[in-house]
Amino acid sequence: MQPTTPDRHASTCCAPGRTHAAGPNPGLTAPTREAGSPAAAGGRLHEEVIIPAGEFAMGDAFGEGYPNDGETPVHRVRLDAFRIDTTAVTSSMFAAFVEATGYRTEAEQYGTSAVFHLVARARKGDILGTAAGAPWWLNVRGADWAHPFGPSSQWTEAPDHPAVHVTWNDALAYCAWAGRRLPTEAEWEYAARGGLEGKRYAWGDELTPAGQHRCNIWQGIFPTLNTNEDGHVATAPVKSFPPNGYGLYEVAGNVWEWCSDWMLPKYYAKAPTQNPQGPTIGRGRVMRGGSYLCHDSYCNRYRVAARNSNTPDSSSGNCGFRTAATA
Repeated sequence: MQPTTPDRHASTCCAPGRTHAAGPNPGLTAPTREAGSPAAAGGRLHEEVIIPAGEFAMGDAFGEGYPNDGETPVHRVRLDAFRIDTTAVTSSMFAAFVEATGYRTEAEQYGTSAVFHLVARARKGDILGTAAGAPWWLNVRGADWAHPFGPSSQWTEAPDHPAVHVTWNDALAYCAWAGRRLPTEAEWEYAARGGLEGKRYAWGDELTPAGQHRCNIWQGIFPTLNTNEDGHVATAPVKSFPPNGYGLYEVAGNVWEWCSDWMLPKYYAKAPTQNPQGPTIGRGRVMRGGSYLCHDSYCNRYRVAARNSNTPDSSSGNCGFRTAATA
């Protein structure tokens, strides 16, 4: 089993990628919808909203993005109506999936995952190293969705927080069980904008309008001092901040959210205008929204147009997902 280390294409300040000297994890199995899934049982595990069909300007209108992220050119996109979760999938929701299926996440199968150094709860012997170029990321043995800060923590301490240490592959497995899917990148940004055209954030152009925090990001001096001005050192419970115009919570900060698309920085220049599905190849899978570790001194990716990516088998304590479905 290989440790979590930064992929050469990933933005390791945001979330380190997993690399493999011996190939992919041989223990992975293809996700399937289980008989006990909420879809099969007719139950409703997800609180969702219907996003109406429409058109929007996708991309960074302010020129604030990182060139290698490919946030430009701004381009018009038309989407059919779809449904999307109002919040990230929580630990309690993910626990229901695990209980019903016995699924083991990739972090559990590899035995390690990445935990931010100030919140790690592990014995010294369980800290196996740091990410090259980003020493604030610790490779912690026993860190996974059920132990979000390391083996001395439990998901039951924060059941209404987003599930983390979930890889893109894990998110697909959950979606297959729940009868859902990951949103496309275009769907994610359209929903996250909440009906606002060309704004920097999901609520407007000011980060803290009237002095009010609208998202869970870093305050202070990264990565050593978090002044906790927004009330959260690590993840926040879902619905901690006001929703956007479409009723979605925490589309900025808190945790990165996986999208279905491959990441290709030049894609926007030739993307289809109708229901784009992303490129057929890329350097990793797209992540959106930023996390509680974002700070404008090093990672200004909590803007609504911001993009990032990581390998599909990478996991960390600041990455989760929300699901979508056809309307």
